[in-house]
Amino acid sequence: MRRIVLGLAALLFLAGAAARADDLTLTLKDQHFTPAELKVKANTRVMITVVNNDATPEEFESKALKIEKVIPGKSKGIVRVGPLKPGRYPFVGEYHEDTAKGVVIAE
Repeated sequence: MRRIVLGLAALLFLAGAAARADDLTLTLKDQHFTPAELKVKANTRVMITVVNNDATPEEFESKALKIEKVIPGKSKGIVRVGPLKPGRYPFVGEYHEDTAKGVVIAE
Protein backbone atom coordinates (compact mmCIF):
# COMPACT_ATOMS: atom_id res chain seq x y z
CA MET A 1 0.00 0.00 0.00
CA ARG A 2 2.84 2.38 0.87
CA ARG A 3 4.40 1.86 -2.58
CA ILE A 4 1.13 2.81 -4.25
CA VAL A 5 0.87 6.01 -2.20
CA LEU A 6 4.50 6.93 -2.90
CA GLY A 7 4.04 6.16 -6.59
CA LEU A 8 0.93 8.35 -6.79
CA ALA A 9 2.72 11.16 -4.94
CA ALA A 10 5.64 10.97 -7.38
CA LEU A 11 3.26 10.98 -10.35
CA LEU A 12 1.43 14.05 -9.03
CA PHE A 13 4.75 15.82 -8.42
CA LEU A 14 5.92 15.10 -11.97
CA ALA A 15 2.59 16.23 -13.42
CA GLY A 16 2.88 19.51 -11.50
CA ALA A 17 6.46 20.00 -12.67
CA ALA A 18 5.40 19.40 -16.28
CA ALA A 19 2.63 21.98 -15.96
CA ARG A 20 5.11 24.55 -14.65
CA ALA A 21 7.47 23.95 -17.57
CA ASP A 22 5.19 26.03 -19.82
CA ASP A 23 4.88 28.90 -17.35
CA LEU A 24 6.60 32.09 -18.52
CA THR A 25 7.62 35.39 -16.97
CA LEU A 26 7.22 38.73 -18.73
CA THR A 27 8.84 41.76 -17.09
CA LEU A 28 7.85 45.38 -17.57
CA LYS A 29 10.57 47.92 -16.78
CA ASP A 30 10.91 51.48 -18.04
CA GLN A 31 7.70 50.92 -20.01
CA HIS A 32 9.21 48.06 -22.08
CA PHE A 33 8.36 44.35 -21.99
CA THR A 34 11.20 41.84 -21.68
CA PRO A 35 11.32 39.51 -23.47
CA ALA A 36 9.42 41.17 -26.29
CA GLU A 37 8.77 37.75 -27.87
CA LEU A 38 7.33 34.86 -25.90
CA LYS A 39 7.48 31.52 -27.70
CA VAL A 40 4.96 28.91 -26.60
CA LYS A 41 3.92 25.47 -27.77
CA ALA A 42 0.87 25.59 -30.01
CA ASN A 43 -2.29 23.96 -28.62
CA THR A 44 -0.98 24.26 -25.05
CA ARG A 45 -2.35 26.32 -22.17
CA VAL A 46 0.28 28.68 -20.72
CA MET A 47 0.47 30.84 -17.62
CA ILE A 48 2.34 34.14 -17.99
CA THR A 49 3.44 35.97 -14.84
CA VAL A 50 3.63 39.67 -15.66
CA VAL A 51 6.07 41.46 -13.34
CA ASN A 52 5.60 45.22 -13.32
CA ASN A 53 8.84 46.76 -12.03
CA ASP A 54 7.64 50.28 -12.84
CA ALA A 55 6.09 52.45 -10.13
CA THR A 56 2.97 53.07 -12.21
CA PRO A 57 0.25 50.60 -13.21
CA GLU A 58 0.12 49.11 -16.69
CA GLU A 59 -2.62 47.26 -18.53
CA PHE A 60 -1.52 44.09 -20.33
CA GLU A 61 -3.81 44.07 -23.37
CA SER A 62 -4.11 41.81 -26.37
CA LYS A 63 -7.05 41.96 -28.73
CA ALA A 64 -5.75 38.81 -30.44
CA LEU A 65 -5.72 36.92 -27.12
CA LYS A 66 -8.86 38.68 -25.84
CA ILE A 67 -7.14 39.72 -22.60
CA GLU A 68 -7.09 42.92 -20.58
CA LYS A 69 -5.42 42.88 -17.16
CA VAL A 70 -4.24 45.84 -15.08
CA ILE A 71 -1.01 45.16 -13.18
CA PRO A 72 -0.40 47.70 -10.40
CA GLY A 73 3.05 49.25 -10.07
CA LYS A 74 5.70 47.18 -8.27
CA SER A 75 3.57 44.02 -8.38
CA LYS A 76 2.81 40.87 -10.36
CA GLY A 77 -0.21 39.55 -12.19
CA ILE A 78 -1.08 36.24 -13.81
CA VAL A 79 -2.38 35.93 -17.37
CA ARG A 80 -3.51 32.55 -18.70
CA VAL A 81 -3.56 32.01 -22.46
CA GLY A 82 -4.35 29.19 -24.80
CA PRO A 83 -4.49 26.70 -26.04
CA LEU A 84 -3.39 28.72 -29.08
CA LYS A 85 -3.31 27.76 -32.73
CA PRO A 86 0.07 28.34 -34.41
CA GLY A 87 0.52 32.04 -35.08
CA ARG A 88 1.52 35.44 -33.72
CA TYR A 89 -0.51 37.16 -31.02
CA PRO A 90 0.56 40.78 -30.36
CA PHE A 91 0.15 42.45 -26.95
CA VAL A 92 0.77 45.95 -25.60
CA GLY A 93 0.89 47.89 -22.38
CA GLU A 94 -2.19 49.98 -23.04
CA TYR A 95 -0.98 52.95 -21.01
CA HIS A 96 2.31 53.10 -22.98
CA GLU A 97 1.47 51.52 -26.35
CA ASP A 98 4.31 53.33 -28.12
CA THR A 99 7.01 51.53 -26.07
CA ALA A 100 5.41 48.56 -24.25
CA LYS A 101 4.92 46.05 -27.08
CA GLY A 102 5.41 42.36 -27.57
CA VAL A 103 4.14 39.20 -29.20
CA VAL A 104 3.27 35.64 -28.17
CA ILE A 105 4.39 33.21 -30.87
CA ALA A 106 2.70 29.82 -30.82
CA GLU A 107 4.66 27.17 -32.74
